Amino acid sequence: MRNSPLDRFRGARGTSGSSGAGTFRADFTASLVVFLVAVPLCVGVAVASGVPAELGLITGIVGGLITGFLPGSSLQVSGPAAGLTVLVYEAVEEYGVAALGVLVLISGLLQLAMGALGLGRWFRAISVAVVQGMLAGIGLVLIAGQLYALADAKAPSSGLDKIFGIPELIGDVAGSGDALKAVAVGVGTIAVLVLWPRFRQGAKVLPAPLAAVALATAATAIFDLPIARVEVKGLLDAVQPPGGSEFAALAEVGVIGTVLAFTLIASAESLFSAAAVDRLHDGARTDYNKELMAQGAGNAVCGVLGALPMTAVIVRSAANVQAGAKTKASRVLHGVWLLIFAVLFPAALGIIPVATLAGVLVHSGWKLIPTKDLVPLWRTHRGEAIILIVTAGAIVITNMFEGVIIGLLMAVAKTAWETSHVHVEVSGREDGNGDGDKPLYVRVRGNATFLRLPKLLDELEGLPREREVELDLTGLRHVDHACEMALATWTERHNAVVKRDAAVETQVPA
Repeated sequence: MRNSPLDRFRGARGTSGSSGAGTFRADFTASLVVFLVAVPLCVGVAVASGVPAELGLITGIVGGLITGFLPGSSLQVSGPAAGLTVLVYEAVEEYGVAALGVLVLISGLLQLAMGALGLGRWFRAISVAVVQGMLAGIGLVLIAGQLYALADAKAPSSGLDKIFGIPELIGDVAGSGDALKAVAVGVGTIAVLVLWPRFRQGAKVLPAPLAAVALATAATAIFDLPIARVEVKGLLDAVQPPGGSEFAALAEVGVIGTVLAFTLIASAESLFSAAAVDRLHDGARTDYNKELMAQGAGNAVCGVLGALPMTAVIVRSAANVQAGAKTKASRVLHGVWLLIFAVLFPAALGIIPVATLAGVLVHSGWKLIPTKDLVPLWRTHRGEAIILIVTAGAIVITNMFEGVIIGLLMAVAKTAWETSHVHVEVSGREDGNGDGDKPLYVRVRGNATFLRLPKLLDELEGLPREREVELDLTGLRHVDHACEMALATWTERHNAVVKRDAAVETQVPA
């Protein structure tokens, strides 16, 4: 008997009803866990990005209902991610909320094109150090920005200004009772996030992010604390489809750079998340090209709705796997629960303190920084550690796009340097009496690139000046144009000088 479409959707592994029912029960339970994890994160990322809270929920809904239904990775969950918060905030500050839809839409279309062209697997070739540095830089800027939100204060625009403004922020908080109360709520949220997983029974019932937000919200209401709450507009009011004027902005160079940054970072984060999720379960492996297209389809829909960009999110994905999900039904159902919540209970968002969401994001930002990996990486692969640190620092000093480009260029330069090993073998030194009667035979082996050219020319300059040189480049696996021209020019000039000096010596009377 053929499986029904529902059975195929559930991914039932057998024909018995009990197997299909058991799989669906596992997916149903996992979807509720992921939903509870996703709600505070969706809202927190939206608020930190400078957009209405409902836009974060819309992206989560699209991540479940659209991306979740498409092939690629069966268990990873997509939605708004902390990794794009800094970039989205900068884009909204620069171009406005209305332009966000165009940026996300074009990024989604680029992802669809890259997946169709089979470029998804090439993201696996991006240096891990660059990705870790990117996430670390995002984490640093995110933490610095959310420290201001902890105190109900407005954060400066640039990463450096956020960091240098922290001493002044501390002084302002110390002199304000309301700010101290907001900070206490935010710090309490972080404490719950850190300590809650240690209570295993409680963690099984309620995920740490939801427990932290619920407790902080309850405390704020009980003590009637005078701190800022999340502003609620309503789901339909928050939707802002892009118009013609927003599409016209694509002619600006800065907009194109932001689109490319969205595309690169969202794609890399999603596919690296997929690789991590694959290590957590024994099911089907991710098809990277299909997953990239699924992310592109989701981002295209988010762009049409004027919502936040999406990526695959490792926190939600890990929660999905650990909750026992078997098929993609769990992530689709989590999108259903988000939709029901956004439609029926939007007012619930208005009682959540902003400081609480800031605490959630400070905790998320800290987890983006590879603190445990940096020291071992420095000991074993110092070059990779330097790339990580420089990439993170460049993001803090400049911006997301330029920082990632700097990291990628450093990774390429490091690889080129390490692979361009050149060896010079000289024979014939023992021949002749030093009067230039026989040429030296010089054989160059390895990979000759412009990076090794100074060292190569130094070795050649150290050869006896009174002997001609016969240069053999057949041992080179690769030689670039700069090296080839420099070596040919050096050999020609060296031999010409030897011949000239020999001619002069023969003309001088004894």
